[in-house]
Amino acid sequence: MSIRFFLIFALLVFCAACTESSGSVKREGKIKVVTTTAMIGDLVRNIAGEKAEVTSLMGAGVDPHLYKASAGDVGKLAGADMIFYNGLNLEGKIADVLGQMRKSGIFTVGVAEGVDESLLLPSEEYEGYYDPHIWFDVVLWKNAAKVVKQAFSFYDPQNARIYEHNTKSYLEELNLLQAYVKKRVSSLRSERRVLVTAHDAFNYFGKGYGFEVVGLQGISTDSEASVADIRNLSRMIVERRIPAVFVETSISPRYMRALQASVKARGFDVRIGGSLYSDSMGSPETQEGTYVGMFRSNVDTIVESLARDIKVADSKTTGDG
Repeated sequence: MSIRFFLIFALLVFCAACTESSGSVKREGKIKVVTTTAMIGDLVRNIAGEKAEVTSLMGAGVDPHLYKASAGDVGKLAGADMIFYNGLNLEGKIADVLGQMRKSGIFTVGVAEGVDESLLLPSEEYEGYYDPHIWFDVVLWKNAAKVVKQAFSFYDPQNARIYEHNTKSYLEELNLLQAYVKKRVSSLRSERRVLVTAHDAFNYFGKGYGFEVVGLQGISTDSEASVADIRNLSRMIVERRIPAVFVETSISPRYMRALQASVKARGFDVRIGGSLYSDSMGSPETQEGTYVGMFRSNVDTIVESLARDIKVADSKTTGDG
């Protein structure tokens, strides 16, 4: 266990002690849990099972980089037994609110901040920070599951065996997902594994599954793409004959539409390959409203679009010289 991991859970134990003078939480009924993103909400539900009632603040299509807590959200957070958030500055605009909840004695866990630093990617934009989008590598999400399991076991030790069992079952499901992703990606020629998206949310995906990833915006959507950014990326797409680019469900497609127009002005036809789930999942009660379903949908969209559109793009460019 890394020193960072140990210190984080030492803090968790301290927070738990603040909630009950005995240091051991014994409650009747379900533990009230609030999460920031839907991805973390889904993870918590899989680990806690019937022991927790889980509410996620950010639904389908919500951008956590820009999210600001409403008065209702603050009330939900204040009424929680446990709070789980991603961390690593993903929810930067509500960081102060989360800090206040921790200070008030609510058991508050930064899931990505519990993952070993050696597995994280440094941010190219912000010195001293890490890329927060860890859910796009199944291996890292398995680590995140263990962080959540540890947190519940500390908070509710009398049910630790249940959390252990649930985690084991969920890790098996994630192993199946990992095998599916690798099989799908292996069907795509390596030279076509170039993923152009609205912002830099997919770097962990690129590292884990052998894609070159290019985001029009940076790691945070709080920044805006400039005319120069669009011009430079459109030049690269034309030069490398990249057949498809992708919009994201939680970000306006206007920049990617402008990119597509810029490429077309250079005599090359790049397609919008599809819409990817990046910082949010699909609607509840759908397959894409779960982490596994969301990931499978993304991989299917990426592989099918790049493979299918190759001949279309190449045939259009042969006559352009």
